[in-house]
Amino acid sequence: MRKRRNMETFNLSFLDVVCCGFGAVILLLVITKIYEPISIQESKVNMEELVVELERQLNELKGESTVLNEEMQDLEEQISDNSERKNKLSGDVSSLEAEFKASQSMAEDSDGVLNNLLAAKQELTEEMKRLLVDYDPLDDGTVGGIPVDSEYIIFVIDTSGSMFQGPWNLVIEKVSETLAVYPEIKGIQVLNDEGDYMFSSYAGKWIPDSSEIRRNITRTLRFWNPPSDSSPVEGITEAINTFYTPDRKISIYVFGDDFSRGSVEAVCRYVAQINKADRFGNRLVRIHGIGFPTQTGTSNGAKFAHLMRKLSEQNGGTFVALPTL
Repeated sequence: MRKRRNMETFNLSFLDVVCCGFGAVILLLVITKIYEPISIQESKVNMEELVVELERQLNELKGESTVLNEEMQDLEEQISDNSERKNKLSGDVSSLEAEFKASQSMAEDSDGVLNNLLAAKQELTEEMKRLLVDYDPLDDGTVGGIPVDSEYIIFVIDTSGSMFQGPWNLVIEKVSETLAVYPEIKGIQVLNDEGDYMFSSYAGKWIPDSSEIRRNITRTLRFWNPPSDSSPVEGITEAINTFYTPDRKISIYVFGDDFSRGSVEAVCRYVAQINKADRFGNRLVRIHGIGFPTQTGTSNGAKFAHLMRKLSEQNGGTFVALPTL
């Protein structure tokens, strides 16, 4: 009978394998430990750079916040100033409306007096009529209260949207009526409120008066709509500086409905500087105003009426506020 061999549980080959396994694990741990400080160092550097970048962004945000706070304070101050100006303008508008109503009341009273005078004139006795035959009134150079002694006429017309898209047919009608008051004049010119000429070929020159010229003006006026800022200052300045000479009697007729830019007092002072008065108080040219009621009840409409009333009063003219369109 053969003898069974004894089996060794831990022989040399098994121990070799186990040792190799442990050696491999130890080698991996050694390799890992070698590169671990490098990874930690890189992570540290990256974190420091991130901290620096975040601090920079924080400083920028703080700067922007400071600027925004300053801008907000400026806006709050502007709002406060605008509120004060609004309150002041509201007071001015109320004053102007009161003046306008007073002027309307005076005009109505004047109309009543005129009607009474006309009625009284109709009741004059034959003796009174005989006595009045040779009566020569001192003020015989006016029509409807407007002096018509000028030989040259300049129209300064507001061509803004509120005029051109509103009472433009009435504007044409009033231009025709104004020209009809002057049967014979030596020259005409038409500008808009910014000083732009209706006929560029006559820029800086007088348009000779004739029936055909007058018809041509009204025809062209129907489609004439240059840009406008609703301020007659530029047109008045162009008219006086370009066309005044001592040997010419000139009247400027300003047509408009509102005044939105600048103050009335500043414009009056400026016009007084260019339309100078002689030692008798006579100005270089007369300035008349025709107001169209498209802005009734608004501050700009009241400002235009106030402006033209003062300009007409200071420059030998008359302001007529049309009651209806």
